[in-house]
Amino acid sequence: DRRMLPDTIGRYRILRQLGAGGMGEVYLGEDPALNRLVAIKVLRAESGTDRTADARLVQEARAAATLDHANVCAIYEVGEDAGQHFIAMQYVEGETLADRLARGHLPVADALRIAEQVADALAEAHARGIVHRDIKPGNIMISARGPAKVLDFGLAKRLDHPDMSGTGVDTIQPLTAAGVAVGTTAYMSPEQL
Repeated sequence: DRRMLPDTIGRYRILRQLGAGGMGEVYLGEDPALNRLVAIKVLRAESGTDRTADARLVQEARAAATLDHANVCAIYEVGEDAGQHFIAMQYVEGETLADRLARGHLPVADALRIAEQVADALAEAHARGIVHRDIKPGNIMISARGPAKVLDFGLAKRLDHPDMSGTGVDTIQPLTAAGVAVGTTAYMSPEQL
């Protein structure tokens, strides 16, 4: 319902809602300065007062912004509008891997191509000292015209590599207590469980 959508977030004109999750909503927006479509992720109003939720959103933007890789969704801006944090990111036309799998099995060649692209993106993140910690079909976009894209670095964690100083990765802060499992249970690694 268009009446429920904000007209703008930051400098972006809101066109429609793309999706919603436990903590936030994602809108399709138009960047008037660069004349391109963007995806804008904002926290739900009831999450907006939670400092940890705000910090995770900013952390997500910073973690993903340190990665310049064809299989990681590009971050354009992290900002605040009327007290609400948002991330403006690359709009990937397509569907999540979860939505695609809901329609039926993937051909083996497609599954291998997607797995290779996601593994390549995660290898780049790991090389930069970032662990995603929430890889699942809902956080992988299958582009209509290009590669798979890894999304949602909100639970990302920096590895303690001495050679990572000065890379920008040190902006990721620990937002969970030691020993606390984070992520989506069905997709957690055995060591997390």
